[in-house]
Amino acid sequence: MDWLNAAALFVLFAGHCELMAAWVNRIHALPYRRSVLRATRAVHDVLVTAFLPLAIWSVGFHGPELLAGGEWSRLPIGWAVYFAFCAAGIVSLIAAVVREESRVDTSIQAAALVDVAAKIGHVPAGPGFRGRIAKLPGNEVFLLEISEKHYVLPRLPDELDGLSIAHVSDTHFRGPITRDYFQYAFDGIADLQADLIAFTGDLLDEQELVDWLPETFGRLSAPLGCWFILGNHDWLLDPDPMRISLRKLGWNDIGSTSALIQHNGKRIALAGDETPWLGNHPDLSACGFADLTVLLSHTPDNFGWANRCGVDLMLSGHNHGGQVCLPLIGPVYSPSRYGVRYARGSFHGKTTTLHVSRGLSAERPLRWNCPPEITKIVLRSSKDEGKK
Repeated sequence: MDWLNAAALFVLFAGHCELMAAWVNRIHALPYRRSVLRATRAVHDVLVTAFLPLAIWSVGFHGPELLAGGEWSRLPIGWAVYFAFCAAGIVSLIAAVVREESRVDTSIQAAALVDVAAKIGHVPAGPGFRGRIAKLPGNEVFLLEISEKHYVLPRLPDELDGLSIAHVSDTHFRGPITRDYFQYAFDGIADLQADLIAFTGDLLDEQELVDWLPETFGRLSAPLGCWFILGNHDWLLDPDPMRISLRKLGWNDIGSTSALIQHNGKRIALAGDETPWLGNHPDLSACGFADLTVLLSHTPDNFGWANRCGVDLMLSGHNHGGQVCLPLIGPVYSPSRYGVRYARGSFHGKTTTLHVSRGLSAERPLRWNCPPEITKIVLRSSKDEGKK
């Protein structure tokens, strides 16, 4: 056995896995129906699991017989070309590790982890296979992080210094996680006492659970209003009843549009972007007269557009933080055109500050090293720059 060649094959396998993850992440960022996404994931699973046995058989013990000390120069052209792609995947993986290890979010002022199951006295998991997944030891789906983050915005006038926004995203109402978990979480959102509440999409995974809205979203109010957009999972269902129900509960639908509100004599523009699944980019022409522009966008993939439009603050979800974050590597799967780059946390562009929530839940009730979250965002004017 040539152990050096065996190690090289394993490293190339890691590069192959990186390529497969990059491919499936970008497919899931596009407005494809569930059947296409499931087929893509099935092909991904086959390609990931088949690569190493196939490589060992085809070029390890046969052909150039690499595992018996054979020469890499004898590789068939097809394998040589694909191994070159795998090498590029390794470079991408190394870059991801460097990016993950250099992440420092200085905006976090306070954070607390709450064991919701312990607080309510039982595990809020439903029946069936996914309910059992939610109960697995080490699964963090019920370990809720409640945090406060401060962002210094260069254009923010002093009159808006201290303005607070409660950001919640991706509730994914679905039977495996029962309503009492969400009721507890929404009580936590109310306790944040924010000036404004923003929900950035993926409300339901089961249409009939629109009945949960009064006991969750209906619990919330804020001096500057509660604002919402919808996401791709809502697009897969029927979004109209969701919009109607939330409006009846006093929430403001900002999807594909914008609105101006006043606070302390200053104008705040709020806009919503549900693309690429619903509607169009909002018209921000009126926002040029605002002292602060806040964009709710389900996917952080619209970050570049927000920067070009001069948005001050963008709030997103969709990526769930990756749900499973590996040591050193961080998240592997994130349904974004940028892979895992914007999986979660804070990002600062030329004009726009972006907050990506890990979300409150997910279609698949599995999290590790990536707990769900609700966040209170406090905006600071540039006079506070030296205090950070």
